[in-house]
Amino acid sequence: MGIKIPLGISACLLGENVRYDGNHRRNNYVVETLGSQFELIPVCPESELGMGVPRETVDLEGDPHNPRMIGTHSRKNWTTGMNQWADNRVQQLSRLNLCGFVLKKGSPSCGVRNVPIIQRDNNQVSDPLLGQGLFVIAIQKAEPNFPIEDELRLEEEQHRKEFIKKVLARGQSLGF
Repeated sequence: MGIKIPLGISACLLGENVRYDGNHRRNNYVVETLGSQFELIPVCPESELGMGVPRETVDLEGDPHNPRMIGTHSRKNWTTGMNQWADNRVQQLSRLNLCGFVLKKGSPSCGVRNVPIIQRDNNQVSDPLLGQGLFVIAIQKAEPNFPIEDELRLEEEQHRKEFIKKVLARGQSLGF
């Protein structure tokens, strides 16, 4: 087999202990099946930004189209740093000719859909709206049709087939 098509992956899904609690969320399908077909490129926005492992949890707050990333207890605002890191990292990754991304469901940085975005009014919290993680927003800003999926939806055959089809088509267009 020739050169494998490069695919970005949330590092925690590969078994790397980069999550807020120092653990991982290794996903066998990602590691074994996708790993046998694609070159897996790990990314962890929070640890690459320097937030540490383990670290305080963060929430997304405010506007679902432009959320803020806020420390759950310290209330530290990580938004500017994460957005700058994400924009730079997306540019770096574009040079690798990635053909898709599999990201961690529900993550404030990597969540593809249905990430809770807290609404506060005078310190009262209402039901969260749903949006995307900051890294996903940066990816889609740079390239709106880039193939992105989370590990949970890849468990569904239809979503898995559609995602792989898009990744392979992109790989073919890039000469893989």
